[in-house]
Amino acid sequence: MASIYNAPPFTLLTNKNSYIMSEFNTPRLVLNKVLAKSQHEGDGAVVRRGIGRSDLKNLDPFLMLDHFSVSPPGGFPDHPHRGFETVTYMLEGGITHQDFAGHKGTIRSGDVQWMTAGRGIIHSEMPAEANNKGLQLWINLSAKDKMIEPNYQELPSENIPTAEKDGVEVKVIAGEAMGVHSPVYTRTPTMFLVFSMMPGSQWHQNIPESWNSFVYVIDGEGVFGCPNSSPIVAYHVLVLSLGDGLSVWNNSSKPLRFVLIGGQPLDEPVAQYGPFVMNTQSEIEKTIEDYQYGKNGFEMRKFWRSQ
Repeated sequence: MASIYNAPPFTLLTNKNSYIMSEFNTPRLVLNKVLAKSQHEGDGAVVRRGIGRSDLKNLDPFLMLDHFSVSPPGGFPDHPHRGFETVTYMLEGGITHQDFAGHKGTIRSGDVQWMTAGRGIIHSEMPAEANNKGLQLWINLSAKDKMIEPNYQELPSENIPTAEKDGVEVKVIAGEAMGVHSPVYTRTPTMFLVFSMMPGSQWHQNIPESWNSFVYVIDGEGVFGCPNSSPIVAYHVLVLSLGDGLSVWNNSSKPLRFVLIGGQPLDEPVAQYGPFVMNTQSEIEKTIEDYQYGKNGFEMRKFWRSQ
């Protein structure tokens, strides 16, 4: 069985006696909650980092989760990646992306970009409006996929499958919910669901039993796992136990918005140096050499600058 996450020992935050009240055979409970604290990244950007910090280094196959906020003239100027995927979901404003392969575009509120960095990409991500906020998730690639060609999947908001039932709306960026399936291909099997729940609503979401999963609360407060647990407010990452599903209740007087993300663990060693993620330290050293000398995927490094 995969290790749930690479972090200090956790404390069970919910009551196991509530199992008898669950919609699931093995309900997922909250193992740990981590406050995504603000820090500076890029050029004048501020991010709340929930995964990729000392108290939650990773959650196989997830390497990082940032809730970012950036305004001009700041941003994320030219920088490289290798060995993983980035998923950017815009909450407000827009981000203009361009890379050394000639790809360029702007994603705006509600849009998604799913970028497979693979063997190498150099790109920039710069603010398109006065105020720009979103989520960026880093998903690890298996050893066999780390050196594939880069690829993009972009979904404008109107093309993201959406369903609604009993005061609960879900946007299915990856995976399935309420009988609706996403068209996004996930090389590392992944679910990425954005939920909006009205006051007084509840929802019970199936999750593949062997997958690691977590919640990030964007707005409002909710009860996760079992009905008698304490409400959890915005900006917290909730690491979930293994099981076949998660129950959520909005007992507050305001809407609740959160993402539920899960993925199949890779069970492979992780060697990371900033924006490079491989399996061994020697592979990291080779990646740095490739980047410095412009080879094996970074050939355009010496000639390209974003505009």
